[in-house]
Amino acid sequence: MRRVSQQVPAEQLLIALDVDGTILHHDGHLSRRVADAIGALRDAGAHIVIATGRSAVATMPIIEELGLVREGGIAVCSNGAITLALDPEYDEGYRVTEAVTFDPRPAVELLREARPDALVAVEEVGVGFKLSAPFPDGELQGDLRIVDHEELVSSPATRVTFRDPNGSAESFSELVDRIGLHGVNYAVGFTAWLDLAPEGVSKGSALEQVRRQLHIEPSCTIAVGDQRNDLEMLGWAARGVAMGQAPPEVIAVADETTAPVEEDGLAVLLEQVASDLLSLAATREG
Repeated sequence: MRRVSQQVPAEQLLIALDVDGTILHHDGHLSRRVADAIGALRDAGAHIVIATGRSAVATMPIIEELGLVREGGIAVCSNGAITLALDPEYDEGYRVTEAVTFDPRPAVELLREARPDALVAVEEVGVGFKLSAPFPDGELQGDLRIVDHEELVSSPATRVTFRDPNGSAESFSELVDRIGLHGVNYAVGFTAWLDLAPEGVSKGSALEQVRRQLHIEPSCTIAVGDQRNDLEMLGWAARGVAMGQAPPEVIAVADETTAPVEEDGLAVLLEQVASDLLSLAATREG
């Protein structure tokens, strides 16, 4: 496959990056090599867009650590339901420019009937989550409120998460196949974790809007991810790259695969992109 970065200068390039398992190692730490690789392309003028299932509250510390809170910056959260404009002039460094919602009641009640022991979290944008019961420590960030069922499903939501600490990703996949879910988009995580989003909404759909806003050509897009909620994003990008530890169905959709997150696979890829940009600049100067 041709390398997108060989065709265009950095400022015409959109690079969409997943967070957990792509930027961050599974233990949550950011390696210096990955941070430096992202920083080099950021400073070269490439449009680095974080695209994550995390809420805005949980995403902003990573965006800040990577130095991406800049005028004109953009981030995609909640699996595409939330788009943020980034600017140090804004309160908290961001403002929500797009929030797509859905009625969570039908899907939540269907899933709770089939899996009554599952934990449920409904996102409150910029605040935290309403919970049916406590989630395992550290899995959700922000203000976490335990509420009754009616309050849980009474308002439109950008994202709903189901979690079974004693289950598996395979069991959730089988559950979704068995009961059928309509009117929502969904993604099963690497653990027993199921995210629901508005129908038709994904990281890929949100990034297409970002691409148009930034006036980036479709052929000048790169996306990197490692999980099932990255499938649409990897298919959207001209160059979709799966992390080495990604499930087979994610690798199958991607154009190529880099090294696993434990080996800083994102840095391996981005360093190559930066090298291509330097070669392009040298050729033009010559």
